[in-house]
Amino acid sequence: MKLITAIVKPFKLDAVRDSLKESGINGVTVSEVKGFGRQKGHTELYRGAEYVVDFLPKTMLQIAVTDEQLDTVLDAIGSSAHSGKIGDGKIFVSNLEQVVRIRTGESGSDAI
Repeated sequence: MKLITAIVKPFKLDAVRDSLKESGINGVTVSEVKGFGRQKGHTELYRGAEYVVDFLPKTMLQIAVTDEQLDTVLDAIGSSAHSGKIGDGKIFVSNLEQVVRIRTGESGSDAI
């Protein structure tokens, strides 16, 4: 089992969600986060004063998948979040030791 953590631009969330739905993924956890990478932020003008915005708004998705679903989900996220411009985001894949569904007590891939 794998845990996929994807950081994408906020306006790409609907496209990514639709692509995941088409791939058969039913559960996603979404968080609004801030961060920076190569994009490094930008400057803005507010009431005549210029200030630096270091942390840019991003959307973080976390998805637990079976090993068999991994490549499909990576393709779905990558293709739907891609714009070819800096700041498109990143996808991280981690191993999941154990998953337990609290309601039924199911564990392992049955809990996903």
